[in-house]
Amino acid sequence: MNPFRAYVISEEAGKIVGRFVSMDEAQLDPGEVTIRVAYSSVNYKDALAATGAGKIVRRFPCVGGIDLSGTVVASSDPRFAKGDAVIATSFEIGVAHHGGYAEYARMPADWVVPMPRGMSLFDAMALGTAGFTAGLGIQRLEDNGLKPGDGPVAVTGSTGGVGSIAVDILAKLGYEVTAITGKDEEHAYLRHLGARQVLSRRTMEMGRRPLEKAIWAGAYDTVGGEPLAWLTRTMKQEASIAACGLTAGIELNTTVMPFILRGVNLLGVDSAYWPMPGRQRIWQRLATDMRPPHLAEMTRTIAFDDLPGVFEDFLQARVRGRIVVDIAG
Repeated sequence: MNPFRAYVISEEAGKIVGRFVSMDEAQLDPGEVTIRVAYSSVNYKDALAATGAGKIVRRFPCVGGIDLSGTVVASSDPRFAKGDAVIATSFEIGVAHHGGYAEYARMPADWVVPMPRGMSLFDAMALGTAGFTAGLGIQRLEDNGLKPGDGPVAVTGSTGGVGSIAVDILAKLGYEVTAITGKDEEHAYLRHLGARQVLSRRTMEMGRRPLEKAIWAGAYDTVGGEPLAWLTRTMKQEASIAACGLTAGIELNTTVMPFILRGVNLLGVDSAYWPMPGRQRIWQRLATDMRPPHLAEMTRTIAFDDLPGVFEDFLQARVRGRIVVDIAG
């Protein structure tokens, strides 16, 4: 293996710095599966990590990128063979183990998912961690009883990666989706993805009573903070909320009343450490019944060289949908 390019996050004089460097095979982290990376993606967590806006990276230096797709070039684990197309997301990738922003990566075999039939390397990263998180949250809602026809399902942060994919998948599965967004200029986009109704977070009245009018049969919250607290107060009896985000805040100012008087369920979506059998199930569904019909339209591809320029866009909420990084060029 010749020297290869990687985008490495380091800590220098108390500041987080990211730059392109040349690496060799000996610098890769331990693992049973070595992968030639084709694509990675940019998630909000990647922007926090690369800029130091969040304390994400736990080991310096670390190749960034919390997900990747590519082709196996070497494996000491019998589950994978040279030439296999694979996906790697979550666990310690891009946080405490060299991640997807490099032309090669080495991963523990238990972190690697075989590419589902019918899914390409590009599609896998158009979905990426955001798509997996969206699929997992919807699966959790369904496991807790949500069915098409139960009533409206709210999706907050609906123009982001997770939110866009969640709207697209839920609409495809037959749910009545209400998209909630702070970006008034994106209402047409959300209706195109399948939202029957779009609400502006800027003009919504989020009452402060312990219980508000019961509206939602289910909800997927990607932002946390005040919108999540409001959702808890407006759920129907025995309804569930899947929660995965914190861009609107980490505090949850609500009461126990929605939970003990309406039986509301608050389901945390832990995509980072979801066990492998369930992980493979979600990826299979993302290749079949959960495959987002508008995935290509919500995805923008950038060259590896352009990666550093997009992190601030995430932090300033200027990104719609998904960004795929073409690592192999």
